[in-house]
Amino acid sequence: MTDLDLLHFEQLKKEVQGQYLKEYTPSQDDISKWKGIDIIYFQEDLRKKAKGNISEKSFYTYFKTSPVTKLPRIDMLNLLSIYTGYDSWYEFKKQHLFAGELLLENENLEEEEINELEKTVSSAPELPKTEIQPKKPEINTPQNTDLQKSNTDNQNVTKNNTTTNEIEISSVPLKKNFFKKNAWALVTSVLITITGLLGFKDVLFSKTYKYCFIDKDRGVSVINTLEIMVVKENESPLMYKIKPGECFYYSTKDKNLKMRISAPFYEPLEVNRNLENAPEEEKIELKPDDYKMAVYYFSIKDIKGGNPDEQVALIKQKRNQLENLISNNAVIYQVYDNDTYGIESLNKQKYITLVTTPTTSLKNLNVIEMKKDNKGKIVSIKFKIATTDEKNK
Repeated sequence: MTDLDLLHFEQLKKEVQGQYLKEYTPSQDDISKWKGIDIIYFQEDLRKKAKGNISEKSFYTYFKTSPVTKLPRIDMLNLLSIYTGYDSWYEFKKQHLFAGELLLENENLEEEEINELEKTVSSAPELPKTEIQPKKPEINTPQNTDLQKSNTDNQNVTKNNTTTNEIEISSVPLKKNFFKKNAWALVTSVLITITGLLGFKDVLFSKTYKYCFIDKDRGVSVINTLEIMVVKENESPLMYKIKPGECFYYSTKDKNLKMRISAPFYEPLEVNRNLENAPEEEKIELKPDDYKMAVYYFSIKDIKGGNPDEQVALIKQKRNQLENLISNNAVIYQVYDNDTYGIESLNKQKYITLVTTPTTSLKNLNVIEMKKDNKGKIVSIKFKIATTDEKNK
């Protein structure tokens, strides 16, 4: 990647913005200021014209910052180039050359040169290895002229006894060191065993329980992500999230279990179990909140009709239904999965406009939280439009 590539990408972003402004009127002309529904409409136009898509996270990474410090992947560069009317990223750069810029026909030439260099190095003959052998030290044995004496009376006969005594004395600490080392090894083994038992005592003495969650009215798995709070005495509560259709596994050596279960479309439930006599597997029924479920259904309901008149009628019907279900003072938030822009506030009319505009993104709309007042009106909605990658997890 070169600095010229980054300049080319800034040119490409300007052309992407200009291409979109030919047919649409977003809230801001500057693409770096687009958010929410503007990004959704741009993704829809990109899918229609270039047969591809970029994630919301990629949009915030490369379009909200100018100038960028790194290039997107080549597939994204090619997709945006096709959207602006070029065959590829290479073709776009070719049509926007700077003064003195040379564009290689093969941009991977440097990598090929490296491969050729590696082949040359690998085929080179190895140099002979020479080793310098260490010289053997010469041992000078002192001469003992006394051994040649013929007079046995002058020889020192007590010298051998002294050597024997020295050997016997030196063997005592060797035996002590041997037993000392073995004793430490034995103590270390015992300590490791005790530590292992203490570390895994919860695993050794605990029991695993399985809880599955059923829609009480329909007899099927709940359609929401569940939040489970396990409350333990004198401890902070433990929070777990369970995906739709999955069961909750919990291992414990306690005799009692207290759980608080909540989900956007179901009434909250508190479960208390005496685990001394409780079964290891259990199905727990959750009562659906039909009012909240209706709002969700009308939000994601497909309004594509057979003809334009029928589609207009369906949109009008859907708007009226949402008008009756949602309070005029409702607080509505859209959550984003990126570091630049985390959450956006919408009023009632903007939310209804968003969910009554037929786009493929609405198929990925997930309601995180929904609250209603004493009169049954929805007063709070928190939702997220998941990306394709999140849906495939």
